[in-house]
Amino acid sequence: MVKVDKSSGDSIIVRNSNDVIDDVKMILEKLDSLSLDDKKLNDLKRRKLVKQIEIKSFNVRRGSAFTLNPVRPETDLTPEMIASGNWKELEFKPYNFLSLGRPITGGHLHPLLKVRTQFRAIFLEMGFTEMPTNNFVESSFWNFDALFQPQQHPARDAHDTFFLTHPRTTNPKSFPPEYLERVAKIHSQGGHRSLGYQTPWLIEEAEKNILRTHTTGVSARMLYELAQQPGGFKPVKYFGIDRVFRNETLDATHLAEFHQIEGLVADYNLTLGHLMGVMEAFFKKLGIEKLRFKPAYNPYTEPSMEVFLP
Repeated sequence: MVKVDKSSGDSIIVRNSNDVIDDVKMILEKLDSLSLDDKKLNDLKRRKLVKQIEIKSFNVRRGSAFTLNPVRPETDLTPEMIASGNWKELEFKPYNFLSLGRPITGGHLHPLLKVRTQFRAIFLEMGFTEMPTNNFVESSFWNFDALFQPQQHPARDAHDTFFLTHPRTTNPKSFPPEYLERVAKIHSQGGHRSLGYQTPWLIEEAEKNILRTHTTGVSARMLYELAQQPGGFKPVKYFGIDRVFRNETLDATHLAEFHQIEGLVADYNLTLGHLMGVMEAFFKKLGIEKLRFKPAYNPYTEPSMEVFLP
């Protein structure tokens, strides 16, 4: 160690001690055997003289199941194992009966089914009765003729309708005879202030089987049965939601099938205003109000109109 002596007027560096003890060197040399306190240890770390590391060691030895040729235990008992009998020699993985297993995700309704369920609930709330619409195959009589669609109409051509090849036709005896005669007369001769189509009406066209192009054929059959019920006519409200089929060109926005929503009310003294009220009540339950109605031409209904949403 040295110091500065100024006693003679000048600054002189002289020895202050004969022996120099390096405490840090001594600590580092005996670091493995010393037990340092946290203060000294942190001081050495701060000066980057020491670095603390952690060493893990494992003692590995052979167990009772040690083998140089490990075999993976079987997880499933197969019919082949039972048939051959080799299941007796195999080792199976033990089952964990306390395991919770893989969680099962719930299914979801298709958006189309959700909308169908919602519409069906609204119709039932309004007092309608659902019609049986589960017959995808329909005769041309109920699908076209009973709705007074002319037999020469383009919609009855193979370009727009799917015709069945087996069975190709419906037995005409299944049609109500008196109703069949009246429908044929209206088509060919007219009646009820209608001139009809003034063309021959052919039973061969009426008995052709098709994939129904609308569910209105079901409505026609239900109205006929309603008129034939014991006790005479009774007011009813019917609805139907089901698939129909058209021979369309398939693209991004068109399929060969789609769903039709249909409702009808049969009663005395009904007016177009009643129909508009039913439409407004239906859409109000969907949260849609302020509908706009426009007169329109439809050859199968009179009067007719179109509904526009706001």
